Amino acid sequence: MKQLHNKNYLVILASFFLVTYEIGSTEPIYSISKKYEPAQKKISYSKNGMVTTQHFIATKVGEKILSKGGNAYDASIAIAFTLAVVLPRAGNIGGGGFMVMYDNETMQPYSIDYREKAPEKSHRDMYLNEDGSFNTQRLSTFGYLSSGVPGTVAGLWEVHKKFGSLPWSSLLEDAIYYAENGFEITPYMNDVLVRYNQKLSFYAETKEIFQKDYPDFANKKLIQKDLAKTLEIIAQNGRDGFYKGEIAKKISAAMKKNGGLISINDLKNYEPVWRKPLVSNYKGNEIITMGPPSSGGVHIIQMLKILENYDLNSLGHNSGPYMNLLAEVMKYAYADRSKYLGDPDFYEVPINKLTSKMYTKDISKNIKIGSRKSSAEISPGKYFDQESHETTHFSVADKKGNVVSSTYTLNSTFGSGVVIKGTGILMNNEMDDFSSAPGIPNQFGLLGAKANEIAPFKRPLSSMTPTIVMKNNKLFFTTGSPGGARIISAVLQSILNVIDFDMNLEEATYAKRIHHQWQPERLEIEFSITNDQKNYLQDVGYNTKVSNPLTCIQTIMFKDGIFTGYGDFRRPDAFASGNIND
Repeated sequence: MKQLHNKNYLVILASFFLVTYEIGSTEPIYSISKKYEPAQKKISYSKNGMVTTQHFIATKVGEKILSKGGNAYDASIAIAFTLAVVLPRAGNIGGGGFMVMYDNETMQPYSIDYREKAPEKSHRDMYLNEDGSFNTQRLSTFGYLSSGVPGTVAGLWEVHKKFGSLPWSSLLEDAIYYAENGFEITPYMNDVLVRYNQKLSFYAETKEIFQKDYPDFANKKLIQKDLAKTLEIIAQNGRDGFYKGEIAKKISAAMKKNGGLISINDLKNYEPVWRKPLVSNYKGNEIITMGPPSSGGVHIIQMLKILENYDLNSLGHNSGPYMNLLAEVMKYAYADRSKYLGDPDFYEVPINKLTSKMYTKDISKNIKIGSRKSSAEISPGKYFDQESHETTHFSVADKKGNVVSSTYTLNSTFGSGVVIKGTGILMNNEMDDFSSAPGIPNQFGLLGAKANEIAPFKRPLSSMTPTIVMKNNKLFFTTGSPGGARIISAVLQSILNVIDFDMNLEEATYAKRIHHQWQPERLEIEFSITNDQKNYLQDVGYNTKVSNPLTCIQTIMFKDGIFTGYGDFRRPDAFASGNIND
């Protein structure tokens, strides 16, 4: 492995604690008590495929599908429906997302956009007061008015039509089972349910499902019988089971009764979009990632092209100068995001310009290691500090060489807080991902402009960044993460950790991550900061903040005929498994 300048990590596993230390430091950068003992304690290996998700039950379901002869697409569909049951804070059928794929039979990359859409009755000023000021009553983040038209079921249906090999109904069997019979609530999920008691108790339907056992969920099961019935209808009727008939009528009726905008026609007319994935080269590796309305892929490519102008290894991984460089590069990318990114069906996103050699070279000329530019010098803006970091990512690779990297979400934790009566469907609050008013950031602190303003049938901008990295026409690794605004910076660092610093899967996962999103004027560093890092960054002029982890990389690597997988310890229920007929 290339020299990491004493920034490698030592993992000490005991029966009751997981503690991570930086070598050369006596300060632990992360510890998980016994109740948060991670589901995965060692890397998983396999010759026949690999699955990694944010919940061990969903991982086992994906592994089961591969073991039955299903392909990566089949497993991904089963995983997505299972996560809607066992990871309700982010997994969903009431939300949407993106999927990036590499198909070995055609030897081509693909991507599908199943992002939510603004309802037909939505309009640019729907969250503004009469005087044009932003309404602060949380209308864009909580309740019925915050939901866009869900895309998950339609997206998964399209993937199955194009690539699926097993019967559609068989891919929902496990999700239905866990919804009908329940599953044990883990200590981590227990604490999440307690923490979100107020949000999950506002609506009676939501409270009955998720807060029935409050405040002690220990040794309890989460049972969702209405959701099981909904999944059975989808299993029998496919896409139409969600977007037409009984389920669609219940969604539209609930919206009409409670001030929401989603109608029968919005549901009936929803369609996902097959989009050409963004493909670029970084140091001999092919980067395949999601294009707009995901902003992540554009800015991953942009930042990698800027960083090609530097010898990162000589700086030392997570040294002060390295953090300095990454922070400046991130600021330029996030500033561009606020102005130029939006739904390509409504706005011509200047992808080629933003990722061009000329433009990225010009940016690199403005970055001087050992100094910093203020965010105002890059572009003016304001910031409102309110953070949410829920989304979920999963990756699947099968023995035939097919690869899936998918990120989907309800937006913030438990979405809008609304469960549609009689369906068990927890709805998204994705309307907040639009620019609600000039200069007013969304809940992730991200600013936007005209490119991302609300319009009927439009898809909101996203930070989700499902990515596949190929080398010599074979899978090298996949990556992706939840984390709101921090997704893009986390995915960037996972790529750099593997390619530039030659880290293995465990090292790349455990390496602490930094984040700067242009506004606010703040550099975030996970877990802890060493004295050397702190002194250097303060001398340069950064306002630094040590933060808790808010991302969770789900990665699969492939080398010498062996798949390796590892569930990021930052979400203790995450798990990778690949013992598939080995």
